[in-house]
Amino acid sequence: MNQKEFIEREARYGAHNYHPLPVVLEKGKGIYVWDTDGKKYFDFLSAYSAVNQGHCHPALLKALNEQAQRLTLTSRAFYNDVLGEWEEYITKYFGYDKVLPVNTGAEADETALKLCRKWAYKVKGIAQNEAKIIVCDGNFHGRTITIISLSNDPDSYGDYGPFTPGFLRIPYDDIPALEKELKDPNVAGFLLEPIQGEAGVYVPSDGYLRKAYELCKKHNVLFIADEVQTGIGRTGKLLACDYEDVRPDILVLGKALGGGVIPVSCVLADDEIMLTIKPGEHGSTFGGYLLAGKVSIAALEIIKNEKLAENAYKLGEIFRSRIRAIKNDMIAQVRGKGLLNAVVVEPKNGKTAWDICLALRDNGLLAKPTHQHIIRFAPPLVINESEINEAIDIIEKTLQQF
Repeated sequence: MNQKEFIEREARYGAHNYHPLPVVLEKGKGIYVWDTDGKKYFDFLSAYSAVNQGHCHPALLKALNEQAQRLTLTSRAFYNDVLGEWEEYITKYFGYDKVLPVNTGAEADETALKLCRKWAYKVKGIAQNEAKIIVCDGNFHGRTITIISLSNDPDSYGDYGPFTPGFLRIPYDDIPALEKELKDPNVAGFLLEPIQGEAGVYVPSDGYLRKAYELCKKHNVLFIADEVQTGIGRTGKLLACDYEDVRPDILVLGKALGGGVIPVSCVLADDEIMLTIKPGEHGSTFGGYLLAGKVSIAALEIIKNEKLAENAYKLGEIFRSRIRAIKNDMIAQVRGKGLLNAVVVEPKNGKTAWDICLALRDNGLLAKPTHQHIIRFAPPLVINESEINEAIDIIEKTLQQF
């Protein structure tokens, strides 16, 4: 089959809920992927930061294969010899009392919302069904009915109502707006992304996270950080919250927690919060299954042993510096932290971010637009300085074509 036939087969049999860049991939290694014609590309999306460790990292494949030959799934109806190992490892790695394992980032965010409400009624003493959770404009926490109830993006919530009540939405990076809503005694939590990824890599003002955290402490409100995309080394620290020494009350992780090999997500919190959920009150058949545990440990070991957060910090500085130096009037803004970066595109002669991404593909680099006018650049964290400079050369060459 040729690439056109692969694409047509997906269109014929699959739901049309995605609009992929027209390239058909069949192989990956490290920072590179190859299409079905054998053409090699830099991967500058990393499966939306799920592949921070690079494609097909041998340590991940080893962990997967060894466990797959022993036992894959028991469900939580029984104990197994891996879950406790993973729970001990990850809680010590991130510094929390307890972890609740699930599969996807959206499921982890749903779990965090439920946990916050349970804490509101059991610990804070809010009257039943009165708890409120503050969220931010421009947020993206997933696609479930409850999560799209938090969104102000019509593409996310359009034609899906009625919506889940109990949420207050405020502008992102707006301390006065947060302070105003926190005066409501029924507010139980504040959920935010430390950097808004899907919205276009919006980085808040310096000090915003710290001020927001301190306000939450003052009002006995849980600070909930969705680090599904920003965590696990992506922004140049282990967590984006680490830039301001903020320790979330509830930490949501996913994507790179499974290294792009297995879906693994989780919620971390201390006992006062986590133990409000009792047996039978929340669960997932695949949550914490054996393959996920072994792969997740290997994924986190790679981040630590290969110093990938430090690498992301260093190479992110190079990336932004060089892209900002490009003389091209289609570049309206460059922003980001570590290796989570975005270029805001000013359309020119009818050409948009999509056209640039098609040209980047032709020149050997894969990236994807978000919101039509922003291109996100997020390579695997295993990229080195020589490789990132080669990739930037491709980006500069491509932009000059326009």
